[in-house]
Amino acid sequence: MKTSDQKRLQQLRATIADHAKKYHEQNAPTISDEAYDALLHELKKLEKAIEGKVTNGVADGARASGAFAKVTHQVRQWSFDNVFSYEELVDWELRLQRLLVEADRARDQIAYVVEHKIDGLKLIIEYKAGELVRCSTRGDGRVGEDVTHTARTISSLPTKLTAAVDLICVGEVWLGHTEFAQLNKTQTKNSETVFANPRNAAAGSLRQLDPAVAAARKLSLTVYDIDYFAPGTSSLSTPESQWSELALLKTLGLPTSRYAKRCKDLSAVQQAYKALVPKRESFPFAIDGMVIKVDQISLQRLFGYTAKGPRFGIAYKLPAEQTTTVVESITLQVGRTGVVTPVAELRPVVVAGSTVARATLHNEDFITEKDIRVGDTVIIQKAGDIIPEVVEVLVSLRLPKTRAFSFPKQVPGCGGDGAIERIAGEAAYRCVSLQSPQLERQRLYYFVSKSAFNIDGVGPRVIDQLLDLGLITQAADLFTLTTEQLLTLEGFKQKSAKNTIAAIDAARTVELHRMLVGLSIDGVGEETARVIADQCGSIASVQAATQTQLAAIHGIGATVADALVAWFAQPDNQQQLAALLPQLTIVNPTSIGLGTLTGKTVVLTGTLAAVTRDEAKQLIRRAGGSVASSVSKKTDYVVAGSDPGSKAKKAAELGVIVLSESAFMSLVGS
Repeated sequence: MKTSDQKRLQQLRATIADHAKKYHEQNAPTISDEAYDALLHELKKLEKAIEGKVTNGVADGARASGAFAKVTHQVRQWSFDNVFSYEELVDWELRLQRLLVEADRARDQIAYVVEHKIDGLKLIIEYKAGELVRCSTRGDGRVGEDVTHTARTISSLPTKLTAAVDLICVGEVWLGHTEFAQLNKTQTKNSETVFANPRNAAAGSLRQLDPAVAAARKLSLTVYDIDYFAPGTSSLSTPESQWSELALLKTLGLPTSRYAKRCKDLSAVQQAYKALVPKRESFPFAIDGMVIKVDQISLQRLFGYTAKGPRFGIAYKLPAEQTTTVVESITLQVGRTGVVTPVAELRPVVVAGSTVARATLHNEDFITEKDIRVGDTVIIQKAGDIIPEVVEVLVSLRLPKTRAFSFPKQVPGCGGDGAIERIAGEAAYRCVSLQSPQLERQRLYYFVSKSAFNIDGVGPRVIDQLLDLGLITQAADLFTLTTEQLLTLEGFKQKSAKNTIAAIDAARTVELHRMLVGLSIDGVGEETARVIADQCGSIASVQAATQTQLAAIHGIGATVADALVAWFAQPDNQQQLAALLPQLTIVNPTSIGLGTLTGKTVVLTGTLAAVTRDEAKQLIRRAGGSVASSVSKKTDYVVAGSDPGSKAKKAAELGVIVLSESAFMSLVGS
């Protein structure tokens, strides 16, 4: 085994042990649970490769604090192992099947119970003759902390059960998204440290010395397991399945999950998992996966435990929105406007359900601030369709003799000799010359895209063929193409060629803002182009406007105004525009300007039933509002359709008004 692998193994163990201490003992983690899981996953693979077995030689759980009375658990508290894919889940079941064969029980059908893996703090709850006597934290699994004084403030935790039974049960204490946002708002107002996530807030609240503090934070509880049960004089019977355990807990008056599900086999488990993934943000609590347990108690006893945890249960983690990987190189990507963007070429890793091998590094300042170097282990994140980015460098895993990254003086793809420069007052490097075949190719890709002229059937592959065969050299040439010319391209037949010519002809009539977007002017995206179109009214007016006049338009500013004036002053751009304009009919359906949303900024999230996303944007503009892609303190409304994403959660944290689709439609008068 290579020395570098041995070194990596030791670095991982030290790094994970440090983060485990911050998480379990200090309630102050510095990386996300997902990033921690990724490091632990890598450690297991390395241990198996180097040492032949998984030892997990890192801290598991937390030592009991001296501030609380210590509790030795009557039943040891375990933690579940994790899987991150269906393939790993199948492997887990195969191990169970082998145990059945060894026990001559191969005919037994394994059923499962699945519940959401709530991101909170484990609580062990003890009752004697139906009366609450003690609540404690998990601690290191054997010894925890007595937190009865704060747990009693949880409104959903009964102090008296519906039957006089002896019971030790296990649950998760959690803080809802709304309560979490309100707590951090109060912390900020009082100039106190805000909590990183709901789990930390729940743990910190339960471990308060003053129960009044915990009571004010409105903790919740979900109970999911029974460690010990003695029915006493009641007629209740000892459960024979995990599903009947949940039923008994509910009968006794304890709060159980309404999302629990019984699955007849692993295929049904996978169906439940797939249904859960798109709804991960819709629950009142934070979740990071699904807990799967063998339903039959007799089989649970048969499968037993490893040194770390139960064999009969597993945590099936949701697709990570954060994970760790290694920066293998840093390349420079030249965009259609000449901006040079550094990109991290990564060791491929799955994040947010897809394999990622690249992440944006934004600009030189971003790289310098985070000190990102080739060979670094980094945390990356990806939410929805957002391009992955590097969140943090794990310096403790840095290789020796790495060097800080510096931009070169020349980059292939730029015009002229490839020279780049960083313009004063800007974070990005740009090509000194914008005239190059690669840049023109990228501008044409964008010209035909949905955001600009939206020419159906003409994408990058067709543009490449047209350029390579010399059939076009600039955008205006698209409108002079013939059916016969298209038939010379790979993949075109008579019908598809005619359809493409029809699509090009349809694109001759174009809205002014789409025309402006298609010109690839730096800083002029869809919303900015609409503002310019509404204020100027025609392409001739945009051309004739001075920098001062453009900068005075609300929402434009000096930087975009400079870019507009510079673009129209370039002789090459003037030539291309002169060739393009005779081919087009430019229309300008401006917004009404005054309405119920005048001066308001609106963000859309989720799926709308009555209108498409583009139609909703048009309604907002007609009502005088503007559309933004992200939620901030300046956002006035967030319109939430079905399955809303993290934007709705962000709105709740910032106190931004969230509108249902019906409320939105009423507001815009539609």
